[in-house]
Amino acid sequence: MTTIRLTVAQALVRFLGEQWSERDGVEQRLIEGCFGIFGHGNVAGIGQALAERGAGLGDPLPYYLARNEQAMVHTAVGFAKARNRLSTFACTTSIGPGATNLVTGAALATINRIPVLLLPGDIFATRAAGAVLQELEDPRSYDVSVNDCLRPVSRFFDRINRPEQLPSALMAAMRVLTDPAETGAVTLALPQDVQAEAYDWPVELFARRVWHVARPIPDSAAVERAVEAIKRSRRPIIVAGGGVVYSEAWEELAAFAEAHGVPVGETQAGKGVLPYDHPCALGAIGHTGTAAANAIAREADLVIGVGTRYTDFTTASRTLFGDALFVNLNVTAFDAAKHAGTMLVGDAREGLAVLDLGGWKADPSWTSRATELSRAWQGQVSALYGGDALTQPVMLGVVNEVAGPDGVVVNAAGSMPGDLHKLWRASDPKAYHVEYGYSCMGYEIAGGLGVKLAAPDREVFVLVGDGSYLMMAQEIATAVQEGVKLIVVIVDNHGFASIGGLSEAVGARRLGTAYRMRSASGGLDGSFLPVDLAANAASLGADVLRAADPESLRVALIKAREATGTTVVHVETVPGPSPETSAWWDVPIAEVSGTPDIHERYMTAKRHQHPYL
Repeated sequence: MTTIRLTVAQALVRFLGEQWSERDGVEQRLIEGCFGIFGHGNVAGIGQALAERGAGLGDPLPYYLARNEQAMVHTAVGFAKARNRLSTFACTTSIGPGATNLVTGAALATINRIPVLLLPGDIFATRAAGAVLQELEDPRSYDVSVNDCLRPVSRFFDRINRPEQLPSALMAAMRVLTDPAETGAVTLALPQDVQAEAYDWPVELFARRVWHVARPIPDSAAVERAVEAIKRSRRPIIVAGGGVVYSEAWEELAAFAEAHGVPVGETQAGKGVLPYDHPCALGAIGHTGTAAANAIAREADLVIGVGTRYTDFTTASRTLFGDALFVNLNVTAFDAAKHAGTMLVGDAREGLAVLDLGGWKADPSWTSRATELSRAWQGQVSALYGGDALTQPVMLGVVNEVAGPDGVVVNAAGSMPGDLHKLWRASDPKAYHVEYGYSCMGYEIAGGLGVKLAAPDREVFVLVGDGSYLMMAQEIATAVQEGVKLIVVIVDNHGFASIGGLSEAVGARRLGTAYRMRSASGGLDGSFLPVDLAANAASLGADVLRAADPESLRVALIKAREATGTTVVHVETVPGPSPETSAWWDVPIAEVSGTPDIHERYMTAKRHQHPYL
């Protein structure tokens, strides 16, 4: 057996540079590069290996300097989501705070079913130097480190305590990253002494390896059961989720909906699978859904879920679909079984292709009513987009207009995901990128950077509220350093407007939701904080424009589109009307409070929830 002597870190870097994924005959690098922030836990191992290997753009594993460890995971997620989970990044950190900063990003990746590879440094495997700087000492066991925090938020976790353990761990990690039913965050914890340890590796470990991403076809008996259930219905609705996007099944979905007259509602992850003006498109569904989609959902006798995991926002906390039955097509059996549905376990594209309903159609009056409701909803959108004051819907309308057919909108948290879900007119499945599985404040700019790295030919419009901006804005500096163009719109409403509204609704009186000075009375109800977010963005290297009304915003965005570098547009929105769709969301209300009527209303709403066994 021919061998080559390398350190564990050098072997890891060389291996990652030779991994490819393939689906439908198209190959791409599985690990497009490595984000990293170096410290004593990884600089002499992975840092040295990357430097020796080259790590420049064009090398097998290029290196990118991030500013925050959580943010680097968000960037990897944005990239992988834009690439339909066929390609991702590795993220390396030192031990201690660098490693624990990965936890939120790992949770986001796993909840959204997006592949990322995490490579945190770890304490000495030999324990010769313990306790080392940043080591958590657990009196119950010497085999515990802070990296164990990553176990519950990782789809695969392993700690490499000996060089011999690396090959099997790497193969398992790549398997999970490329399995649509299992994917999420994958963590290989790397003790700092083991990273630098040399070993004689078989050269076959570093051969070019292609991982084939499967398109499983549902079982034929399950298909028969699903066909029978669908044919018994007269008022079906399709709920299209992220699985439609990741499997690139939008053409099959459109053909199925058109052939059988089935209206389509979209989750946050599935928005854009049909163009907003498609005859079968109802738009957003659920708590943040359109009036059209939710009206149809309430009257449906069958829900055909395609690639959705039925979050509480999609189902309006299980109050939206009434007594409807479910047929669920999903690559993950866990999701296909939800709501006591008829299960179709398989790839969304392949599953739609084998659902042969012959000439069956939904009740024609049902199909035409859905089209009429959708057309009426688009009239409401036009009215909301066309206001004179710079309300949030008006701001979104201007951005939607300037973004055009090649624009991608990126968002994650606050009130904007709800308004975007209802209002944004997406022209294609990749025009809409809202992270709403974890709805993580701070995702926006870092995630937008990943989207732009994945799709450099598209204009990326990052919409970020002032609350999210203050949590994680520093990847603007990364975008500037890498020459990656982003258009960042900072929407400043002086606090947490979304949670402020919820706070008021549940009797918490907007406590802690506004960015105000502490007043003489002792409360946080003084004047607005004198924070200049535009100046902050300029300090990070971005060009900055300010807009005060719809027309100046339009001019600023057009200028940003024409620019070659990252531009930040700062706007202050004013309160204004937002579309109401009357779909409930279950947030518990204090049983005893100064406003007891709100608890009574809550209990009334609870009675409409369905257990779905």
